[in-house]
Amino acid sequence: MFRVNEIIKATHGLLIRGDLEDKLTGISTDSRGLNPGDAFLALKGNNFDGHDFIPAALRSKASCVIAEKTRGLELPRGTALIRVKDTTLALGDIARFQRQKFDLPVIAVTGSAGKTTTKEMIAWVLSADACVLKNEGTKNNQIGLPQTLIKLRAKDDFAVVEIGTNHFGEVDYLSGIALPNIGVVTNIGPAHLEFLNDLKGVFKEKSGLLNNLSSPAIALLNSDDKFLLALINRKRIGPHIFSFGINEKSDFFASGIRLGRGKVRFKVNGKFDFALSTPGSYNIYNALPAIAAGRIFGMDYRKIASRLADFEFPKGRLNLLRFRGAMFIDDTYNSNPLSLERSLEALKNIKVKGRRILVMGDMLELGSQKESLHRGMAGSITDICDLLVTCGPLARLTARSASSRGLKIGNIFCCSCAKEAKDLLFNKISPGPDDVVLVKGSRSMKMEEVFKV
Repeated sequence: MFRVNEIIKATHGLLIRGDLEDKLTGISTDSRGLNPGDAFLALKGNNFDGHDFIPAALRSKASCVIAEKTRGLELPRGTALIRVKDTTLALGDIARFQRQKFDLPVIAVTGSAGKTTTKEMIAWVLSADACVLKNEGTKNNQIGLPQTLIKLRAKDDFAVVEIGTNHFGEVDYLSGIALPNIGVVTNIGPAHLEFLNDLKGVFKEKSGLLNNLSSPAIALLNSDDKFLLALINRKRIGPHIFSFGINEKSDFFASGIRLGRGKVRFKVNGKFDFALSTPGSYNIYNALPAIAAGRIFGMDYRKIASRLADFEFPKGRLNLLRFRGAMFIDDTYNSNPLSLERSLEALKNIKVKGRRILVMGDMLELGSQKESLHRGMAGSITDICDLLVTCGPLARLTARSASSRGLKIGNIFCCSCAKEAKDLLFNKISPGPDDVVLVKGSRSMKMEEVFKV
């Protein structure tokens, strides 16, 4: 619930018409999902202009319109109109205003890999006895994160949000909206190098999360990451840091790791038993911040372990499934060199009577390093995989490098798209019940097409 005067205060907008005390049931950026009484905020994107949908929003009984272009608009009687300089920035301003209304812990997660799973694990652990607001899926950008925080209500006990980036300054901007009390950085890896340049650039951008922490300003950092370890060891004035990793010097460390039957078992701090339903041991790094968050808020280890044992991993993130008679690892959501290395490790650790097969799509947004990073994956692939199917021109470079490293040319197949790879996989390679197939690629490669019936 908002009032018009709150929108004016948050955005420094100009009230063209309407009453400052008018009530708004919510803020909507989509005329199709607008509820009667909502304000419609006309976002401008690369492929659309929300101002074109103002008539549709009015037909859905919007009680207020927030727009950049207001001249000539005809509004029904009683409908408020607010003019702002930039509707995208106004969305963030309203979200920050809403976040500041509530005195509740906000936990923000960023990093090069594992953000969504870590966010989901933290929310799942804390929701055992509490009401937790979280991003839906991966709505972690300048639109999705504000849309999440605008939904904050008095009933919420926690907010757990994921912060994404592919340009300098985005983490700082988004964390300045969320004003988190706890900031989690999962790792620093070669992702979004097209605009972040190199690993130092990635570190600079991701560590920007710590600039906007609110009291008590706690950071949860991966001590097994060399960039984050350097930050932990600086001992500078700033947030209170808890470390996590597979390292006894960490505040929350995993040991005694055992793999088998699609599960990962481990101990935390040498005493407490945990199990995750995943073939990937790297998911321990995603679980440790959730364990730390649970402990910070007073949960005992047994209860946290019980919650994580029941955790269901998000779709497309190292999900084991049977499809057309073979075992598949569905890791299709996204890909970069760090996450692909981790997925290959999971494939290696699965006991296989037959063949290990990789269906690999291009890894995108890697900038000037895209070709060398694709060639560089060939070593791990040839060590682990019996067959390689590639999709896209960059993955074709991986195929060539794999061939030069000893993978038989007859076991390498190059395709232009996921649909072509699917046809080849099931009509020529024909994986059977003893084989395991890993499918992975960047989001826009649409590798999930492999699983379409």
